[in-house]
Amino acid sequence: MSTRYGSRLRGAAPGVRWPLGLTASNEPPWGMSHGGRPAGFAACGLDGQLRNAPQARRFLAATLDGWALERLLPDAGLVVSELVTNAVQHAVEPGTADQGEYPVWLGIFLHPDELVCAVTDPSSRPPCPRDAEASALGGRGLALISALSRTWSWSLTPPRGKTVWATLSLQSSLG
Repeated sequence: MSTRYGSRLRGAAPGVRWPLGLTASNEPPWGMSHGGRPAGFAACGLDGQLRNAPQARRFLAATLDGWALERLLPDAGLVVSELVTNAVQHAVEPGTADQGEYPVWLGIFLHPDELVCAVTDPSSRPPCPRDAEASALGGRGLALISALSRTWSWSLTPPRGKTVWATLSLQSSLG
């Protein structure tokens, strides 16, 4: 697992590909308009293994603790777990060498009124919500994400892969 923290995104040299599909101009290409740069940013590279969901939750907990937003952990933790689990189970091809050391990236973006949790993976296949039977052991991940987040969506991340993201309101979590 690799982690990168920062309060601001730094510009990259021309031709350098940012994790999570970010551009050197710091604009996320996956369709969110927040009127500027995030107030906080943290990213974690994951190796595409089943152990990544607990690693992602620990990374999220440390990040939220650093931002004094621990109150978001129950909902954000479940959202991140589901996003990462979906990426590992449905987007990472086992034994494929060209996916890199970290085929999955988790990014946490803090904006004035919301937290954005984004997971980038190497597959261009869209996330596919399912209607799980009551007795099914899986198939509820995107429904959980939808129930806990303000909004969620996905977009292709050139040159390959996609980013699936969910936003959580900071206001609804004030207690």
